[in-house]
Amino acid sequence: MVPPEHPLSATEQVQNLILESADFEDFMNELARFSAHQVAGGGEDALCGITLLRDRKAATIGWSSDSAREVDEIQYSLSQGPCLTAAKEEREVHVPDLFEENRWGPDYASAVASHGLRSVLSLPFNLQGDAKAALNLYSDVPRKFDERATAKARGFTREISQALRLAVRFSLHTDSAANLRATLQSRTIIDIAIGIVMAQNRCSQEAAVSILTEASSNSNTKLRDIAKSLVDSVGGAGTRTHFQEPGQLQADQSA
Repeated sequence: MVPPEHPLSATEQVQNLILESADFEDFMNELARFSAHQVAGGGEDALCGITLLRDRKAATIGWSSDSAREVDEIQYSLSQGPCLTAAKEEREVHVPDLFEENRWGPDYASAVASHGLRSVLSLPFNLQGDAKAALNLYSDVPRKFDERATAKARGFTREISQALRLAVRFSLHTDSAANLRATLQSRTIIDIAIGIVMAQNRCSQEAAVSILTEASSNSNTKLRDIAKSLVDSVGGAGTRTHFQEPGQLQADQSA
């Protein structure tokens, strides 16, 4: 009788992902999808993003879907949120229900909840260097990440930290590093758009982010596309762009 094949551990499966991936970006996205499936628990997979902090910049370097990347970017725009706290302070952060959350002010919770999400779990990776990272899990179910699911996510994150550490370090010394740098630099366009809205509306950073995210939600357009449109219109000769009312962009030709 042939003994049953020994199932692969999470580390072994991640190592296979490294070998099978075309480049660093491909590996990180596959890792995010794999992570979402592994730690979601019962029911549908969670959304998953992987945040990297390096050179004082934060960026999502792996995402299971566009929605996962977009909700991560809300935190970067506000410079606060569970994934940033988890990465910076290297501690676990749990949001049982966004409808009852106020640790990062009302703007963060309402912006993420507007994507139909209700609970968040962020866990730090141990990269042992200047770079820091966190695994971000989102669910449309409140209190999705109970103690059992959290313990599973904690063990998974600890198990694959070494593989992620090696992948990040390797990418910084190969041509794939361009993918990482480009991802980090892509944050610039959103930051510029926030500054434009703050200047035009004489409002706070939080209010500017709220205006942009509302415009994104109302028009069903990605946040970074809204930001690029705003920056392009302001940069155009003789064009001035402003928000006529929350969520509505308008461009006027100056005299």
